[in-house]
Amino acid sequence: MATSPSPPLSPSSSPAPHPSPHPSSQGHPRRWLILGVICLAQLTVVLDNTVLNVAIPSLTRELGAATSDIQWMINAYSLVQSGLLLTAGSAADRYGRKKMLAAGLALFGVGSLVAGLADSTAQLIAARAGMGVGGALLLTTTLAVAMQIFTPEQQPKAIGVWAAVNSLGFAAGPLIGGFMLNHFWWGAIFLVNLPVAALGLVAVVSMVPESKNPQGERPDLLGAFLSTVGMTSLVFAIISGPSHGWTSARVLASAAVAAVVLASFAYWESRIPYPMLDPAFFRNRRFTGAVAGAVLVTFGMAGALFLLTQQLQFVLGYGPLEAGLRTAPLALTVVALNFTGLSARVMAALGGPSSVLVGMVSVSAGLVSIAVAADGYAGMAAGLVLIGVGTAVATPAMAHAIMSSIPPAKAGVGAGLNGTVAEFGNGLGVAVLGAVLTAQFAAESLPTALTDAGSAQERSRVLDAFSSGLETSQLLGASAVLLGGVLASVLLRRAERGEREEGDEGN
Repeated sequence: MATSPSPPLSPSSSPAPHPSPHPSSQGHPRRWLILGVICLAQLTVVLDNTVLNVAIPSLTRELGAATSDIQWMINAYSLVQSGLLLTAGSAADRYGRKKMLAAGLALFGVGSLVAGLADSTAQLIAARAGMGVGGALLLTTTLAVAMQIFTPEQQPKAIGVWAAVNSLGFAAGPLIGGFMLNHFWWGAIFLVNLPVAALGLVAVVSMVPESKNPQGERPDLLGAFLSTVGMTSLVFAIISGPSHGWTSARVLASAAVAAVVLASFAYWESRIPYPMLDPAFFRNRRFTGAVAGAVLVTFGMAGALFLLTQQLQFVLGYGPLEAGLRTAPLALTVVALNFTGLSARVMAALGGPSSVLVGMVSVSAGLVSIAVAADGYAGMAAGLVLIGVGTAVATPAMAHAIMSSIPPAKAGVGAGLNGTVAEFGNGLGVAVLGAVLTAQFAAESLPTALTDAGSAQERSRVLDAFSSGLETSQLLGASAVLLGGVLASVLLRRAERGEREEGDEGN
């Protein structure tokens, strides 16, 4: 397998005994085939973020799962995955991205097998947690490998394809889950992962080149521990807030642990010679701009789409599968623009800062369209297409800005941070916009309020109040996305200007 030499080491570093493969001026000769393999692995992870939602009635009936059990079945996966992303990325950089990718596929496959054959809620929760470990390894190594095998000129298009697979998995999860449950028992939604994981493992071992940090830095074990505990506590507080109350002891204690541990993590990383997450990254305007934009765009999108599913089912009266089908224009638009390379061409023509701004303005406009289209699907469909266009343009530009502002040797940490930012924004968006809706609606839930309504006129008032709360929450999400676009664009533009000035001074 052809490889080219590793990038030159800094003067203070010693030569690595086993330099990592690095793409030649043309990129890896089998780069597009390898990208297909890692995207297949990525797809299984993303699907499992949403596929379980449609199986909740079956799990409640066949396993006797209580509401708290269902919450843990869903949250065990996302909690473990989000808590381990930075640690998984650091391990991939140090020990080899190919090794960690293979290990992630193996763990994900084993976890899927145990989940599919589980005969108790405890077994299923444990299996989902194991799948979360594999998912964290896969999410970090797939993007890191893509950055290694493509040239800088090809990376935006590769990241666009990678991002399109994420969107496809997000939208297809409920559809695939619904199809499987219509023909098989609930365990099939996990067992279907096995052939994909096995195929991916064979392909990774035979085709993906190994790459790692050539400096061979010492492992930051305390940093890994602190980041895992801190991020898990933070995500747990965000997940628990809507159901247990933001002032409950559970949420406040978890948030306090997160604040203390993450502050300790930041202090520790600033004091050691080989930090897992170098604080110097945050002094890079390109990096901070992309991170700020990514948090706000995922905040607005995740929260708004969470509300959209309720609007489709509770207000417009669609069933779960029908509602899932009606959100498909978003994912299909992202897939079409990224797989055809149109989004990469737009980014090349506009540049990174303008691509982020244009994309996030489009997303914000789509959310506004959905907010004012409470009584019909046409305006909602137009809004979903606008969101898809904006996502296809802005998300790869922000991911590329994050990854390109981090040294190639730290690609795994960069990918882990990119995933952590997305998880944080997603959780915060659902929690905050959901809380805004609850405050506006002033009722425990719409089904409960409709059941308690004594007349058709009262039911109409309940639906009107719920629609008004949805509109307010959607508009708040649109404002967050627009703010993120402006902020990220300004910071990225300043970063580019600073890099040009430094280049002029160097000449």
